[in-house]
Amino acid sequence: MTRIVPVLDLSRLEQGHSESRTFLADLRSAARDVGFFYLSGHGITEDEIADVLTASRQFFALPETDKLAIEMVNSSQFRGYTRAGGELTKGKADWREQLDIGVERDAIPQGPDTPAWTRLQGPNQWPGQLPSLKPALLAWQAKATAVAIRLLKAFAVALEQPEDAFDPIYRESPNHRMKIVRYPGRDTTGDGQGVGAHKDGGFLTLLLQDENKGLQVEYDGHWVDVDPIPGTLVVNIGELLELASNGYLRATVHRVITPPVGVERISVPFFFSARLDATIPLLTLPEELAGEAQGPASDPDNPLFRDVGTNVLKSRLRSHPDVARRHYADLLDSTLAST
Repeated sequence: MTRIVPVLDLSRLEQGHSESRTFLADLRSAARDVGFFYLSGHGITEDEIADVLTASRQFFALPETDKLAIEMVNSSQFRGYTRAGGELTKGKADWREQLDIGVERDAIPQGPDTPAWTRLQGPNQWPGQLPSLKPALLAWQAKATAVAIRLLKAFAVALEQPEDAFDPIYRESPNHRMKIVRYPGRDTTGDGQGVGAHKDGGFLTLLLQDENKGLQVEYDGHWVDVDPIPGTLVVNIGELLELASNGYLRATVHRVITPPVGVERISVPFFFSARLDATIPLLTLPEELAGEAQGPASDPDNPLFRDVGTNVLKSRLRSHPDVARRHYADLLDSTLAST
């Protein structure tokens, strides 16, 4: 049986000109035709993968009171713990518990004319009862960032652009974010929606899965399983690459279904994006590629903005209404919050 979601080996980029060119063609095809691929040869070791999965399980094993002490509603940066059912996709609860971690930076001082998206920058919340978690997750962020940058440069070349085409909009202060996620079995949720059908908003998502399946991608009108392959990361493009390529590359709809009774699933998604103050450019594609670009998808219920900070804030307000009510009440009647 032909594998719909292909496996790409990133180390091929370093195996000479001919192999590199073939890899770039495969990369472009995978991203355009499916929108998802498995990535091997990424340079992250099995021990490093095991370490971040172990740290994730240790966090979720904490007493609920310890996790709720760093609940996301405390953070205007949308960082911290969300209990199962606490995040929404298209208005419906996602049955997963998770910890959101972003870039560790100082909060931006606020004034009457400061853009609302600047409130997204700031510190993370860490559990006092598990001091080993912070270094473990920040180390994973660093490793995933390095892989994402290598991939983003490869995408630029695959689109026949200079390798550094995207550098000005992420260099020095990229807006990456990660989660550690636990999906409880269906016996504790009563619902099959681990995460509802959606697209990702950044440049690239790099997902680490444990041994349990659940991820599905929409392909040719059907849901296709993206079952775990040991040692690989699952990569999908986000809406920023769709915007930059005028829809030549398309962010793909995907979802996670709840594990069966008695099974829990751990995943670690890493979302690599541009700086919050960046505006996404429209690349000038060569004639052959430009002729196949259909323009970015248009969804009146989820409009895309080229201003990165506006796009990120829109998504966060919709997904976490409790945080929106506490920290962004001044925006809830605005056009941004209602889109």
